Amino acid sequence: MAVTNQPAVQTEPRLLSARSIRRRKRGERLAYGAMTLGVAIGPHAGFWPAHLGVAGIGYLSLKVLWAAAEDEPLGQRMLEFSQTLIPGLTASAAYLAQLLIPGTPWWEWTLAPAWGGLMVVTTPLTNLARQEELPALAAEMTPALETAPSSYPAYRIRQWDVAKSTGETRLTGVHQYANGEGQPLQDFWGTVVAVQGDAVPELNEKALAAVFDLPPGTVRLQPIEGSGPGRMHLLARPTLGATEQATDPIHRLWDAKVASPNGAAPGMILDNYRLEPNRIALRVSAPDNQIINLDQKKLARAFKYKDLTLVMVETDGLGDGIISLYKTHPLLQLREATVEDLTMAPDGTIQIGLRPDGRPARIALYDPQMGAVTDLLAGSPGAGKSVTLNTILAAERISGVVSIVADAQNGMSLPEADGRVYHFGKGIAATGATLAGSLALGKYREEVSSANGWSSAEINDPWPLVNVTLDELNRILAEDADVPRHFRKWVTGMVGDEQSTGRKLLKGIRFAAQSIHLEDLGDKDRIRANSKNGSVWLGRTNSSTTQHMATDGVLPPGVTIEPIPQYFNLGSGSEIDAAFHGKETKRGPLTAGLANIIQGGTLFTARTWFTRKENKTYPGLIALYESAPIPVLTPEEDRVFKAAYAKALEYAELLLSGADPKDVGHGDFTSGEISDAEGLIDDEDDELPIPAIKHLIVELLANGQDWEIRAIRNRIKDANPLLINTAIGELQNDDKQIEFAGRRGTYRLVHNSTGDQ
Repeated sequence: MAVTNQPAVQTEPRLLSARSIRRRKRGERLAYGAMTLGVAIGPHAGFWPAHLGVAGIGYLSLKVLWAAAEDEPLGQRMLEFSQTLIPGLTASAAYLAQLLIPGTPWWEWTLAPAWGGLMVVTTPLTNLARQEELPALAAEMTPALETAPSSYPAYRIRQWDVAKSTGETRLTGVHQYANGEGQPLQDFWGTVVAVQGDAVPELNEKALAAVFDLPPGTVRLQPIEGSGPGRMHLLARPTLGATEQATDPIHRLWDAKVASPNGAAPGMILDNYRLEPNRIALRVSAPDNQIINLDQKKLARAFKYKDLTLVMVETDGLGDGIISLYKTHPLLQLREATVEDLTMAPDGTIQIGLRPDGRPARIALYDPQMGAVTDLLAGSPGAGKSVTLNTILAAERISGVVSIVADAQNGMSLPEADGRVYHFGKGIAATGATLAGSLALGKYREEVSSANGWSSAEINDPWPLVNVTLDELNRILAEDADVPRHFRKWVTGMVGDEQSTGRKLLKGIRFAAQSIHLEDLGDKDRIRANSKNGSVWLGRTNSSTTQHMATDGVLPPGVTIEPIPQYFNLGSGSEIDAAFHGKETKRGPLTAGLANIIQGGTLFTARTWFTRKENKTYPGLIALYESAPIPVLTPEEDRVFKAAYAKALEYAELLLSGADPKDVGHGDFTSGEISDAEGLIDDEDDELPIPAIKHLIVELLANGQDWEIRAIRNRIKDANPLLINTAIGELQNDDKQIEFAGRRGTYRLVHNSTGDQ
């Protein structure tokens, strides 16, 4: 084992800077000038106290020299004191010589100036202070080739002295490390000392390594506790650092398989890691000039994982991230939710479930800073979307939030919510009517706020928080939805209007479907912005296109989502191994409730609380619903909502029956009254098919110009705008014929290609 004990930092003499030397010499010379006048004038002035004082100085100087001559080693202290006493001793001798000789001989006029000139030239006291620097100066003046270093520390000191980057600093107190057998290593430590009044210069790792010709990163400077910036501790560990890395399998694997130029994450830095019973947590950062880039599939490949769900990545989208490698999936078994979990915290969040590392997974029912939130939930049948929605709705009831819910699947998707929330609309017609009632409620709150000069509202002051949940919207908005064209356009228009009225009026909205196109939800830019204020819950999906639809612009660039598998892997191997050996793999439990959650541009994996199913319902969720009374609207709001809902339901049923909108009136029910809704009705009954729309889009882009989606819609007037959106999505994601032209919403052909669909 390496010996790493370090001695206490030795106190080394500080070199005088050139500025300090010049200042000392100037002061010393001024003193000699004043003494020269005293030596020249004093003996002839007849001032006896001055004569006695000079005689006393001479006597004391001689006495000190006599005492120093008797010390051992013989004469050593006498030499030191002689240089110290030269100015006073010689000045007193010249003074007394003039005083004792009668008359004024010619030499008395030259003695004092000669003495002063000699002292000014030699400045003996300043040169005495620099005597301790003489060994270092002599070593510096000696050519490197004349004498070889006498020891390893001397060799390292000489390297420091001759380097240009080290300036006037010195390396002192160098000591070698030794291994367990006491054999010296290349590793060493020492103290860097700067000239007095200066700090040790800041040298980067490359410059420090160049001084000693060692690998970059193996030499560093550290501050010394209790010392100023004029002294720094130098630590060089070229072999100990490499030995530690070599004996660490995690670092060795990271360098070889991940951070190498052809690795899973080239250049990424492994800062630290933790070993837990079921998890290895890797703390990762990007170099200063890079953005962190961690690809889940490539990392799984590098660490030889066959189950992608056991490799989880979380980043901040800038320079920091964490990789979690699990032995078995940590979210296989979860408990059921409690009332405490589903009670809204002061920050507006509830605990919907758990993250793999044991931290709570929280989503917001409300944001105290931004207002009501917009949530998106997407998942295939069996992905756990309904259980997640029921859990959220139960939390709203427990937390005093009014839940306005519509289930386009005739109430079959959320049967537990029926009769347990303020409003529950069942079926496609009821979904449209629920939207109309919600718009009427928002318009009422807007009118009251305007009349009172309010810019916003607080929960229960004057209104309760309302969240509108629209489930199974794909039954209305999907391309293959079996609803009349006019009904779909009516619902789409109301969904777009709903985005403009909620946030400041305590009215959030939650979209849920098996697949969601942001463009189908009205103003996708607003949806994208609002969803960053809420949550995107993305469970298991049928295709990668659903991920694109649900995360369009919500995630920051460079962050990808891997799909949720249908079953947990229980360690029985991959399907490829089973196919090769002709065996059948054992399926694990369903991954229901497991989802990728996006909040504020960050991504994490979580699973919703477990709930037990009995007799085709969830008794645990029902108990949570019924643990608190149902929150309701104020009496006036209740009247506005129910009146608008009733009128809109009649209109929706007429549209669904195939009636012509011109015969039954138009359906914008934002005020509770049936009024005209221009732009929602198209007299053209025949719709262009998607292949024809795609052909027209390619023809428009064939001229090489960039086209905004609005311009495309205006140009292809005979096509349903929803089908135009779908056609653009297929051309971009499936056919790879068009791409974004610098910004979202503007398109161009890929490589100017043209082709019929």
